[in-house]
Amino acid sequence: MIITSRLSRRRALKLGAATTALPLVHIRTAGAAGKLNVGFWDHWVPAGNAVLKKQVDAWADANKVEVRTDFITSVGNKLVLTQNAEEQAKSGHDLLQFANWGVNNASRGLEPVDDVVGKLSAQYGTTNPVFEYMGKSEGHWIAVPTSWGTQNKGPCGRISTLKQAAGIDLLAMYPARDERTELAKSWTMDAHLKAAEACQKVGMAFAIGLATNPDSVDTAGSIFAAFGAELVDAKGNIKVKSDAVREALDYYQRLAKFLPGDAASYDDASNNKALIAGQSALIWNPPSAWAVAKRDAPKVAEDSWTFPAPVGPKGRFMPFSAQFWGIWKFAQNKPAAKDLIIHLSQTDLVRERVTAVEGYDLPPFASMVNFPIWSEVGPPTGTVFNYPLRKVHDSIQHVAAYPAPPEVGVRIYQRGTMPTMVAKLTTGTPLKDVLSWAENELEGFMR
Repeated sequence: MIITSRLSRRRALKLGAATTALPLVHIRTAGAAGKLNVGFWDHWVPAGNAVLKKQVDAWADANKVEVRTDFITSVGNKLVLTQNAEEQAKSGHDLLQFANWGVNNASRGLEPVDDVVGKLSAQYGTTNPVFEYMGKSEGHWIAVPTSWGTQNKGPCGRISTLKQAAGIDLLAMYPARDERTELAKSWTMDAHLKAAEACQKVGMAFAIGLATNPDSVDTAGSIFAAFGAELVDAKGNIKVKSDAVREALDYYQRLAKFLPGDAASYDDASNNKALIAGQSALIWNPPSAWAVAKRDAPKVAEDSWTFPAPVGPKGRFMPFSAQFWGIWKFAQNKPAAKDLIIHLSQTDLVRERVTAVEGYDLPPFASMVNFPIWSEVGPPTGTVFNYPLRKVHDSIQHVAAYPAPPEVGVRIYQRGTMPTMVAKLTTGTPLKDVLSWAENELEGFMR
């Protein structure tokens, strides 16, 4: 029997306080080969949940495993609450979803999964460095990269506004086909800055935040990387007073002049709302804003196009949000959990889920970036063709704070150190004081 539910905040808290007081209920069926509790992120596209549930059900029936499936929302940090509660209680799901730094935070409680990742890599090739950076601890994989919720967070622009105000032809620069165009070479950080100025003059400012929310941090991380600016290097050395950081801050300070007046108080909904309301010519975001516009503001959706980040002196870096499926060390049915992950990671099943969520999810393996959905979905048709990273983009997926040791990187990310530095500059704090503040912050992260 397959049981499915959504995990409420109250249930998550009770689970942490006394898991024995609120056991996960199972109904044993004749011939069942064990039980399995799985917890997935509650996808914002409901059709996705239905497809994933169907896939889990089919596997459960074929393998005679009794499965309980929970879909746990990230709203109100419910998924994080569940992770923390279960790790503390040493009880709960066998298989649970983790996003980005959540793997590092739970590293001591997660089962090594080198065997699972090795099998999938042998089938589909290696994954990108961000997955490896976040999914490994002490040289071992402790969570398996998944497509479920994984996303790029590059630019989505208004086709007409960028062409009329800034002279940028998005469809010619990044057409809905695998083509490395000459115009793409001109999509630089300088072009991004000039376009921001031009669009601000016509009342369509780029909706880029300077707050500590994930969207603001992700954008800042990629812009800093484009200038080769690292706050902390891979060996843990503080590099905040480098020329590269100064160059990135100088660029960002000039860009900030053309951003919305409330950029320092943005949350993750602010940029979406600006695009959907027809108030912004460009945001950095996955296609969720476009998808909502398709429902609520069709004319905006029809005039939107997703494309890669601009290139800087050190390259083109795409903000990337990685998702994982992890297995707790206390899990009661580890073999079944591993088998289910391998099953759900097969190309046909990944394609079915990605299609159900209109291309929002990104497969962890580069060999899976040619699903038809990215060419077909619209309007306009092909609007998210350039959402997955393709070879012709000459781009690198990136997470803010990389390559700092993960235990330091997570604190840089969560504290929003990079956008906070920019925000301080925009309020008149001298550069030397901003750099000293950041240095003190980073030293504190390492204590």
